[in-house]
Amino acid sequence: MRNVVFMGTPDFAEGILQALIDSEYNVTAVFTQPDRPKGRKGQLQAPPVKELALKHDIPVWQPEKIRREENVQILKELAPDVIVVAAFGQIIPKSILDLPKYGCLNVHASLLPRWRGAAPIQWSILTGEKETGVTIMQMAEGLDTGDCIDQVKVPVAEDETGGSLFDKLMDAGAKQLILTMDRIWSGEAVRTPQPQESPTPYAKMLTRAMGQIDWSRSAQEIERMVRALDPWPSAYTYLNGKMLKLWKSAVADENGVPAKRDGAAATPGEIVCVTSDAMDVQTGEGILRLLEVQPEGRKRMNTDAFIRGYHPEAGILLG
Repeated sequence: MRNVVFMGTPDFAEGILQALIDSEYNVTAVFTQPDRPKGRKGQLQAPPVKELALKHDIPVWQPEKIRREENVQILKELAPDVIVVAAFGQIIPKSILDLPKYGCLNVHASLLPRWRGAAPIQWSILTGEKETGVTIMQMAEGLDTGDCIDQVKVPVAEDETGGSLFDKLMDAGAKQLILTMDRIWSGEAVRTPQPQESPTPYAKMLTRAMGQIDWSRSAQEIERMVRALDPWPSAYTYLNGKMLKLWKSAVADENGVPAKRDGAAATPGEIVCVTSDAMDVQTGEGILRLLEVQPEGRKRMNTDAFIRGYHPEAGILLG
């Protein structure tokens, strides 16, 4: 019997767990984060991984800190052949890494050593990369620094959002994990050490504050930001003191020549042109055309509907 303990929390991890459940491997237990309050009412919500595990009658543990001795003891009693980790949200200590016969495998959503850290999917879009992927790695004590076993490459489309790339990488990672585990069991897996230094900065965790648009940045950077932060935390600005989320945009002027209004250079964040179906905003370099927005307290809408309802005018400053 090939016994697996799974550790993961969000939707990405749910897809990986489903692949394990559908395979010949035996998932004996799931460890995930505790239920957290969500929404305006602050009602506790179970992580997606927990809901899936309970649906398949798999025992679930939700430790606040996996490194505590009582959790190490539970894992010793479970005696897994391997532990699979995908977006768990906690650092796995050496006392656990060394427990299983085949160690701990991590499904990481980047082509390591690129984008070590918590948010590799979004950062690959933010920085304009044309290709990313998934790495199946042997976990070590360092952060995403263990030996790489397998990788699968995934192209980043020009209109890619954080949500669409998330789905692609989840599917690719789920399939690759099973193939990799089969190779590990047959003794065919090859482990390749990573270099100590990553060619990219640490993919730091996203926060809501990161979504606020700095209009002094280029139109290209802001357009990538709008896509990368969709669906969360979303890119936003302010119009007349009210939050305005941006969901779709396009670079209307890529040559960096400032737009003119009454003979004067426009200020970054200034609405420079409003037509029946488009709204153009000056940035630090180029013009950003807003295509889909969401006013505070309202649903997402195309810009033409927003213009009809809110009547924005050229000269108004966003931010």
